[in-house]
Amino acid sequence: MKIAGIILLIAGILGLVYGSFSYTKESHDAKIGPIEFSIKDKETVNVPVWAGVGAIVIGAGLLLVGGRKS
Repeated sequence: MKIAGIILLIAGILGLVYGSFSYTKESHDAKIGPIEFSIKDKETVNVPVWAGVGAIVIGAGLLLVGGRKS
């Protein structure tokens, strides 16, 4: 439980600090003879503030509950 709490705490803090993250995905490939084409789209995902705060609260709760049982 402590590990899950730490992961949620870190994820929540990162979500609040950065607010969004981007990744690249390949959407189309084409091969015409010896020539190959590929189109890559850059996607951005926004992390809501309430999700970051919720992850921090739940992570802290798991750390507190996990610490009492030890």
